[in-house]
Amino acid sequence: MTTDPRRRIPRTDAVLADPRVAAAVAVVGKARVKDVVLAVQQRARDGEIGPDAVVDAVVTGLPRSAASLRPVLNATGVVLHTNLGRAPLSGAARDALVTAAGTTDVELDLVTGGRGKRGAGAMGALADAVPDAGGVHVVNNGAAALILAATALAGGDAAERSSTGGARREIVIARGEMVEIGDGFRLPELLESTGARLREVGTTNRVRVDDYAAAIGPATGMILKVHPSNFVVQGFTSSVPAGELTGLGVPVVADIGSGLLAPHPLLPDEPDAATELRAGVPLVTASGDKLLGGPQAGLLLGDAELVHRLRRHPLARALRVDKLTLAALEATLRGPVPPVRAMLEADRDALRARARTVAAAVGGEAVDCAAQVGGGGAPGVDLPSAAVALPAGYAEALRAGDDPVVGRVEQGRCLLDLRSVLPVDDDRLVAAVRAVTVRFSSHPVPAVTHCLHPEGASS
Repeated sequence: MTTDPRRRIPRTDAVLADPRVAAAVAVVGKARVKDVVLAVQQRARDGEIGPDAVVDAVVTGLPRSAASLRPVLNATGVVLHTNLGRAPLSGAARDALVTAAGTTDVELDLVTGGRGKRGAGAMGALADAVPDAGGVHVVNNGAAALILAATALAGGDAAERSSTGGARREIVIARGEMVEIGDGFRLPELLESTGARLREVGTTNRVRVDDYAAAIGPATGMILKVHPSNFVVQGFTSSVPAGELTGLGVPVVADIGSGLLAPHPLLPDEPDAATELRAGVPLVTASGDKLLGGPQAGLLLGDAELVHRLRRHPLARALRVDKLTLAALEATLRGPVPPVRAMLEADRDALRARARTVAAAVGGEAVDCAAQVGGGGAPGVDLPSAAVALPAGYAEALRAGDDPVVGRVEQGRCLLDLRSVLPVDDDRLVAAVRAVTVRFSSHPVPAVTHCLHPEGASS
């Protein structure tokens, strides 16, 4: 009588007792390890693998960490790639995250033992970085900063509408600034969710100061100036700088989006907080995870009394940032040059030299190319760059590797753009490409594939 081989499948407790499997429990938790064990045992029952291969298959299938996120090398040439988490944090910010992950003095004064001001270090660092701001505040993202301002200045609360006879307060905004950004997110819908009414002025391509002035009335809560994201309008156009609207008798809010705190020579057309504030704009909103190079956060900078009003608004509590964000933001502002700025300011000749070195190590070709800022910043601006060109089939294989690399497919080749790769990661990039080359040595390289392109579009 033949013994059923399924009887030799090791029991769950026996697999869990294997030292390699037991070690994984401390990393990813017993429940996740057990799920992998049960799945592999079922594969053995189905005859896909032999009973003797169960433990090895479990070890191979164990997740690397308790979280599903995986580290990825961004070789797309898009410095702030939304699909890849935008700004990579500096080493100082990462260290700050580890510290903040434990028990910290986020709201405790260690000298007095009493309650301390939440995030005092981060707020102080932001105030020092933008000395033209009388007050600063931080919320959980750029949209949150804008919705807090819109709610406080023009929201639908009945008590705040008493001066208009109960009518909804209005936000005056140029038609050409009614933008839609990623994932179908539309600015008008966000603003209207506060209970405010939008008063559009001008035309799609042109707006003047007189258009704004004619729209101002008793119901006006604020004028909003929005920096368009991801597009440029060219030709017969005109717009009004936010500073020229400050004399119309109502608060002006400038949403600069990208988080550039001061002018940058590489991005002369990108609005920055310092310039707007010096022009007299009472409130500037921006993102922390774009050109600032920090964690996801929404920045509010401007008139001290106005910022204090927003900080004390009931909605501010719901938009409050956690200790991890505060720690990473402070370290970004106080610490060394963050990766985003290093990538933006990378020397073209240095990029070419790196490309030649990497190409020689992996059998590719060093080529000139153009990178992008990304993240809705500096639309239309090309950053001279250098890349390693490989057969197009590498794009898909590199994404599926043990250490994923995301490049872009251009003119039938996979380009690994080094402007969005830090020099310290070049060896890691070489290792990832070589691993794919070994796999391709026994299989032809696919001729057609696709790869993530700027801001997540496929090509």
